Amino acid sequence: MRKLFEKSEIWFAVMWIIIYVVGFSTADSISESMGIPKLVTAVFAIVLSVILLLFAKKNDLMGYFGLCRLQGSIRQFLFFLPLIIVSSVNFWNGVSCNQSALEAVLFVISMIGVGFLEELIFRGFLFKAMCRDNVKTAIVVSSLTFGFGHIVNLLRGAELAENLQQLIYASAIGFCFTVLFYVGKSIIPCIIVHALVNSTSIFGVDGNATLQIITTIIITVVSVAYGVYLLRRSPQKNTAS
Repeated sequence: MRKLFEKSEIWFAVMWIIIYVVGFSTADSISESMGIPKLVTAVFAIVLSVILLLFAKKNDLMGYFGLCRLQGSIRQFLFFLPLIIVSSVNFWNGVSCNQSALEAVLFVISMIGVGFLEELIFRGFLFKAMCRDNVKTAIVVSSLTFGFGHIVNLLRGAELAENLQQLIYASAIGFCFTVLFYVGKSIIPCIIVHALVNSTSIFGVDGNATLQIITTIIITVVSVAYGVYLLRRSPQKNTAS
């Protein structure tokens, strides 16, 4: 892995995006065929997370990939209030859980893994690989790649309208997270919020079509506005090219 990383960080990132997408889709399918949803997925998420974490630690890349403390005061980041709003989205229509305890635990483990892996791969790997040449392009590509990567949910039975809304707000959240990493040099807050949003989705109550549209608009506006705010307040904004 080290040789590929040193030769081309872009292809290193692309390789792990492919491994992540194909691996999780395959693990989900195997889990379903076994009759225990997320069983193999949870194991795969843990194994892949450990592999990438060990790679970063062994090669002294923890700080480079953002696996470190945030740079700057909490006040500078508005006490993360916009992120708190985003992380609470699954509870806006109520709380419920129709799964067994085992299914819920496996789902939560899988989604925590997704939060960690997607932030590390799309922010730590992809964004860092691109930002050396052009920060603005890197932010756009990282955000849209993250957002449109959710189109694979169509293959898992998601409805078209629901999936399109997901692509919109996921891209907005991706923009917010990418800027947060760019400004604060850490993906830890992004991992925490991402993991919370994903893992709590099993306990949320789906609203009707109108409420889903309203939710999409709110999350999109909050995420984009927060990202723009951070960019404008960042001392690095004049160095972005």
